[in-house]
Amino acid sequence: MIISHGRVVKFFEHATIYSLMQRRLITHEGYEKLVKELEDLKKQRRPLSEAIGRAREMGDLSENAEYHAARERLGLLEGRIADLEFRLSQVQVVDTSRIDKSKAYFGAKVSLLEEGAKNQVHYQLVGMDEAEPNNGKLSISSPVGKAILGHGLNEKIEVKTPSGISRYQIVKIEW
Repeated sequence: MIISHGRVVKFFEHATIYSLMQRRLITHEGYEKLVKELEDLKKQRRPLSEAIGRAREMGDLSENAEYHAARERLGLLEGRIADLEFRLSQVQVVDTSRIDKSKAYFGAKVSLLEEGAKNQVHYQLVGMDEAEPNNGKLSISSPVGKAILGHGLNEKIEVKTPSGISRYQIVKIEW
């Protein structure tokens, strides 16, 4: 089920998930993280505006380094706020409570064993706005993420990469 602008859209079919990949899907946890960051940044606006006011009172603005530094910080802050507001307007929070838990879909935590390797790798399948492969968050748009989608426990997958084909077995799926 997807929550989008107050509407709830159900999905269960594998093909539907692929069609939704083009949208900006996000987990509830990822959505809350973005909202918190936006709120924290908005709280920084007033102190920066006050710093600009104090720096302006110091006189000649052409040689006032504090004024220019505060304006630059405010500009960067406003840019990040605008980026987050845009991203939040484009995302769809995925409710994973009604998804088939026997397969790896958006939001699942998956453990993979690469062919010929002894160590497992662990990923949560997320949207591109949350992807951090080094922290175990793998985008469903990535080659490995696409290959995992819709597969079940102990299934083998192949992933085409620039260095060749990698083969994995799904050894664990958690929700």
